[in-house]
Amino acid sequence: MSLLTDAIKAMVGTERTYVAPEPFGTAAGRYFALAVEDYNPMYAAREIAPLTLICDTNQYANLPMNEDGYAGHFWDIEIPNTKLLRGGNSYKFHQYVHATDVLHVTWKIDEITERVNSKGIAMATMFSTATYRNQRNELLATNTESLIWIALEAN
Repeated sequence: MSLLTDAIKAMVGTERTYVAPEPFGTAAGRYFALAVEDYNPMYAAREIAPLTLICDTNQYANLPMNEDGYAGHFWDIEIPNTKLLRGGNSYKFHQYVHATDVLHVTWKIDEITERVNSKGIAMATMFSTATYRNQRNELLATNTESLIWIALEAN
């Protein structure tokens, strides 16, 4: 039995773009740097934000909170009788984010695959990429992530 419906398979290539409602700001970078105990003087001076911050925040999405309190991008793919796991992320950073930058982020579903593992459990994996640009359309970063749905019982 396949975990992937035709509707889910058809989502490959789907894109969602978000534009931040305001510039990135100085406080976000400063608080993130303090939280991770990175005392780089550039962050303290509020000139730039720590590289990973734009991938670790959803302030660009400007979406309402869901029932779990999450207010960011989500594909809203439901596969019955599965458990959803985060597979991992691969980041590429091209330049720093400045406090005056307005983020434009496009998420795209690159691939959705299905296989059965060595224990006979069906698994579906989705790879998607977020591309982060500023208001000048300059590439800031990319974040490729994988999500894995694992069937709750063997076929």
